[in-house]
Amino acid sequence: MLTEILKITIPSLVVFFTALFVLKTVLQKENENRRLQIVLQNQKIITPLRLQAYERIILFLERISPNSVIMRLQTPNMTVQQLHKEMLVLIRSEFEHNLSQQLYLSVDAWEQIRNAKEKTVKLLNMCLDGMDQNENAIKYSQVIFEKLIEIEKSPTQEAIDFIKNEIKQLY
Repeated sequence: MLTEILKITIPSLVVFFTALFVLKTVLQKENENRRLQIVLQNQKIITPLRLQAYERIILFLERISPNSVIMRLQTPNMTVQQLHKEMLVLIRSEFEHNLSQQLYLSVDAWEQIRNAKEKTVKLLNMCLDGMDQNENAIKYSQVIFEKLIEIEKSPTQEAIDFIKNEIKQLY
């Protein structure tokens, strides 16, 4: 009698555990596929946003480069003090306008952006040292252009190169 029960029970248990194992494996694979689909769907949405953020950041860096800022702001009768003040206001304004882009950039890329901004401000302040604040802004511009020629790469160009390399690595 016991052997008869075991003859029925043991194969039933084997079938039960085999079915359980197969079902568990199928469900795990299905969950993996669902997660992969979600990731791929998110990639389709996030990738264009990231590329757009990189584009905006490169535009930001171009806009805060000393050459660009001087060309946009300098007027014929402007003083050194006026030009310097307006350049700093413009750089800070542009930076604040692009703060949200850090959401889509890597931590290293955003650090490069912040460093480029700070180094640019530092360069402008350094070129201001020893100048008469009421002198014509053309002299200040000349000092800035000379300093840019002295250094190998402007801070903004270093950051642009970093961003371009990061984009290459992503794609």
